[in-house]
Amino acid sequence: MKFDLSQIDCVDDISKEDFEKNYLKARKPLIIKNMSKNWPAYEKWSMEYMKTVVGDKIVPLYDSAKADPSKPINAAVAEMKFADYIDLIKRKPTDLRIFLFDPIKYAPKLLRDYIAPKNLMGGFLDSYPNLFFGGKGSITFLHYDIDLAHIFHTHFNGRKHVILFENKWKDRLYKIPFATYALEDYDIENPDFDKFPALKGVKGIEAYLEHGDTLFMPTGYWHWMKYLDGSFSISLRAWDKSWAVKINSLYNLTIQRKFDNFMKSNFRAQYMSWKEKLAVKRANKALAKHRPQ
Repeated sequence: MKFDLSQIDCVDDISKEDFEKNYLKARKPLIIKNMSKNWPAYEKWSMEYMKTVVGDKIVPLYDSAKADPSKPINAAVAEMKFADYIDLIKRKPTDLRIFLFDPIKYAPKLLRDYIAPKNLMGGFLDSYPNLFFGGKGSITFLHYDIDLAHIFHTHFNGRKHVILFENKWKDRLYKIPFATYALEDYDIENPDFDKFPALKGVKGIEAYLEHGDTLFMPTGYWHWMKYLDGSFSISLRAWDKSWAVKINSLYNLTIQRKFDNFMKSNFRAQYMSWKEKLAVKRANKALAKHRPQ
């Protein structure tokens, strides 16, 4: 059995008024097909072009293995020259990903190749937004972004499978306490509802991104991503107007993160085991009480 997934809304173009009313204020994901077609990046950002402009910078690589409780959540498993990594993901499947690496810092001319969609909303954050690269078959584990930004995620040079969940389902998704990711012991594509009963009945949204497609993910949305081809994406982030969201973001980035890192460094596997048991307990409680309503 699989999750109950609905198809994401998809438009070629959208007006500011329509976007604000039906997606931004409604906290509803959307794919915009044409948003990047007026970017220089739409034609320029091939694998070979990225190799040329970034070159032999050493980059950290991440895999799909379950997080080591003794290490930070974003601990790399290997390093490689950027150009060699691009050759690797062009040549064969691999679960190695480049996560939260900023090639634009090393190739600032890339700043001229994309345009933040300020015609749709304000509050954009990054001077140097992150790019994400993955080999065919690599997976980004289920999580929501710690800063609670709205995200415009534009994909290049291949296809990506995305599954999204509203934050209201967090307990039923077995959210790990003091973190922004879920228990990593179940398969998002084929969940075992007998072993993880709280997952049954959870409703999500499914999307498939192709070259140039832009996915709008509202603040707090859980997302899981699978690279169907060796490819890459850029995420442009924007603040929500809500001060409650901003305060929660600040809490996540300071108090929660520091507490979690302290506990990991001092109690390691014991702390992680406690968190996983608490995630299961909360999931079962939410299921028994039929939450969310």
